[in-house]
Amino acid sequence: MRTSIILLALFVASSGYFANESFAEISENQAYLLEGSGFAVTEELIVTSEIDIGVYSQNKQGSMIKFLTEDGFITLGEEEFIISNLEGSFLREGRYVRINGDVESTNGFDTSISFFGRLVSESKDAAVYGFTGRITTPDDTFKVIYTTKLSTLSKLDSVSTKSTTPDASSIHILKYSSTKGINPDAAPGQQSSSTRLGFFSHDRVSIEPNTTITIINDDLASHTLISGIENYNDRHNPFTPDGKISTDVIKPGASVMITFDDAGFYRLYDPDYPWMKIVVYVFPNTNSLVLGQGQNPGN
Repeated sequence: MRTSIILLALFVASSGYFANESFAEISENQAYLLEGSGFAVTEELIVTSEIDIGVYSQNKQGSMIKFLTEDGFITLGEEEFIISNLEGSFLREGRYVRINGDVESTNGFDTSISFFGRLVSESKDAAVYGFTGRITTPDDTFKVIYTTKLSTLSKLDSVSTKSTTPDASSIHILKYSSTKGINPDAAPGQQSSSTRLGFFSHDRVSIEPNTTITIINDDLASHTLISGIENYNDRHNPFTPDGKISTDVIKPGASVMITFDDAGFYRLYDPDYPWMKIVVYVFPNTNSLVLGQGQNPGN
């Protein structure tokens, strides 16, 4: 059984490596989200592993673009490791990705990682990479196999930071978000809305520090947004608040402004409707507001 799992994972991670001749469009000075999952294997056991990190690309040097890791985590079974000192680069115009460095467990144990990813396939706003590599803990060394998605974001032409009016930096909570896109007043069989890409007009945002974003509630229910850490393996408690951001109740038709003073990586969610979430990247030296739209409900 274990052999079958390993072979299946290897097939998924490696499919397209040699047949795919396209390469990802990686831009300079841009924020990305790298997220995915797979297996970590030793001679004695197989555990699931996840990766979720925010990265920011730097200037291009030949066919290589180095990137900084801002925030995120890697899991190894039930253990979660926080990003502490990682370096990475996109190689050969984005065809390959290399990540090396250290992560720190909640118990303070230092662990090193070394990952190498190859482009498998891509769409206009995201790319799929297969990763292999190692996670080395004080007690053991795990071989890892990941399938990941690198999400890209589209830039707006000109948006001023420190915005105080609802302009292009506004994000709308979409109608029927509280009911997952279903109109409860519609006739039977016609309650589902059209295909939804999310529950906000934009659910991934990259901005400079000290930028203000206006959240406008177009839904029929009131909402509250707070920041927190996402618990991927806990359906009953999907988020843990981190105390960084908390809004007042946003009633239908009302709005609230959120200012992001410090650089960092933020996840905003509604505790009453946890499928509603926004990822916010706050990085210095960006030239404009960047807004992106996820591909799955609640992304």
